[in-house]
Amino acid sequence: RCSCRRLGGGLVQPGGSLRLSCAASGLTFADYAIAWFRQAPGKEREGISCIIGSGGSTYYRDSVRGGFSISRDNAKNAGYLLMNSLKPEDTAVYYCAAARDPYGGRRICALVTVSGSTDGMDYWGKGTQVTVSS
Repeated sequence: RCSCRRLGGGLVQPGGSLRLSCAASGLTFADYAIAWFRQAPGKEREGISCIIGSGGSTYYRDSVRGGFSISRDNAKNAGYLLMNSLKPEDTAVYYCAAARDPYGGRRICALVTVSGSTDGMDYWGKGTQVTVSS
């Protein structure tokens, strides 16, 4: 099971920050890469960030690079996405997901962040709305 929880509320002013969390149970958490996706109004869901099972490598799609930060705490079976300097174009439903990867998570993380693909995820969270507006 993988789920996400919103911290700090879903309505944020431009330039503000928000941290999302993703919790898992019933699996060996470190065996799974954790990825974050978003779906903006009228657009397809796309991958934006990914972290390998050990947490040693992180990946970002170009659209969020420099503003978002992904992390995980395997002792807590939790993944996080910190979103800084939010802009109105960041408004979307955000999802966390987990994927087992025989290559240690690097293959799936590259797929998620280079192409934005939603393929290969074994578990999906419910998603949470993030709205960035004045």
